[in-house]
Amino acid sequence: MAEKLHFNLVSPEKEIMSANVDQVDIPGSEGLLGVLPKHSPMMTILAPGVVWVKDGGEETRVFVRGGFAEITPAGLTVLAEEAVMVKDLNAEDIARRIKNCEEDLGDADTSPETRRHAEKELLQLKELQAAL
Repeated sequence: MAEKLHFNLVSPEKEIMSANVDQVDIPGSEGLLGVLPKHSPMMTILAPGVVWVKDGGEETRVFVRGGFAEITPAGLTVLAEEAVMVKDLNAEDIARRIKNCEEDLGDADTSPETRRHAEKELLQLKELQAAL
């Protein structure tokens, strides 16, 4: 039997996934990182993007909005700021939220703090939309 990688994905709200898998690809801050069993230990900051979990012929995709990943001899642990299964995303809801952010940015009376928040939210929503 081929060796497996123990993988945990946790968000502040709950544990999203805990499984023994063949490979996990994570959106590291410096690019996509593929993790296999016996990977060298390391830590990385996560960029917003999709975590691809591969086991046999099955693939699971989870959108993460930043966080950290730690690879140890025991496996890979991802601590995500926010995580949602891609299959659970609603394209219409995301499009509506993008439109609202764009309207907020177009409002001349928007304070600099509100503008920064809307710009960050818009960038994250577009990343989420791209995951579909």
